[in-house]
Amino acid sequence: MKLTVDLVSAAPSYINPLNDRELLLRGHKIPMLENLGVTKDQNDAIDLTDNDLTHLTNIPRLIHLRRLLVARNRIASVGKTLAQAAPNLTTLVLTSNAIANLADLEGLQGLKQLEHLTLLDNPVTLKDNYRLWVVHHVPSVRILDFDKVRQAEREAAAAVYGV
Repeated sequence: MKLTVDLVSAAPSYINPLNDRELLLRGHKIPMLENLGVTKDQNDAIDLTDNDLTHLTNIPRLIHLRRLLVARNRIASVGKTLAQAAPNLTTLVLTSNAIANLADLEGLQGLKQLEHLTLLDNPVTLKDNYRLWVVHHVPSVRILDFDKVRQAEREAAAAVYGV
């Protein structure tokens, strides 16, 4: 199903348990992101779980967006403009997608506020130094795959990837 203006406008929007205004676009088999500008940046969280997204791109400027849930899609890469589109993103859930290479995560690098990142059940998590790469390239991350990032990991990342 295409992500139309009508679908976005008719989607349920509610206050979630974290006291965020959340837009629910879960389970529509949406193939690509479009028309999110119609939200007028009124949501703190957007749930796009269980769709058919292949790339995390084409997001308009959403400065209020803090949580983005895109688990169980077919996402193979994170767009390089994500940090400009959602500069205040603190939580990104990419569980059960198709991200295979560390280079496919380069779009995360500019996310200065990102603290909680979940990439479980993606092929990239099996790569050597996966955690160290993420810790080095996204230094704001405090929780990676539901596991706290420790100072020893930060030091190891600096040793492997340079200061």
